[in-house]
Amino acid sequence: MSRTHVNCIVNGDEVDFLATDATSLLDALRDELGLTGAKEGCGTGDCGACSILVDGRINCSCLMLAPEAEGSDITTVEGMADGEHLHPLQQTFLEGAALQCGVCTPGFLLAAKALLDENPDPTETEIRYGLAGNLCRCTGYDKIIRSVQEAAVQLKGA
Repeated sequence: MSRTHVNCIVNGDEVDFLATDATSLLDALRDELGLTGAKEGCGTGDCGACSILVDGRINCSCLMLAPEAEGSDITTVEGMADGEHLHPLQQTFLEGAALQCGVCTPGFLLAAKALLDENPDPTETEIRYGLAGNLCRCTGYDKIIRSVQEAAVQLKGA
C-alpha cells in the first residue's frame, strides 16, 4: 500500500509524516506523532473523544483521513497548555473536578476552546449546544458546564 507524505502544523510546529490513504488522522496523531491525547471512543464520530481543532474548527479525527490534513493547522489537547502553564479551561476542569477517567476530557476541552474562541461570553444553553458532540459516562455534565463558564470569566478578565 502506498504512503502519502503529509505536511501540516500541529500545536504550532511544522510536522511531516507518512500515511496511507486509509489512515485516520487520529491514528497518525497517535502512532506517527506520539500525541495520545485524542482517544478513539467510538470510531464513528459520535462521542467526541477524538476531537481536535483543524484550522480552528472542531473535528473528529477518527473520521478525517490523515492525507486530508495536508497544509492544515491542527491543535490537539497537548497544544493547549503553554509549557507548564495550563490553559484556563484545563485549570478550571481540574479545579472543578470536571474529569474522572479522562477519556472524554481532551475532546471536551477542545470543543470548549472552539466555542470560547468564537463566543467568549456564551450562555449555559450555548455551552451545552457547543459541547453536544461530546459524551461523558463518568462525570456528568454539570461540572463540565460550570468549568467552561468559569474559564470564560477568567479569559474575559485576562
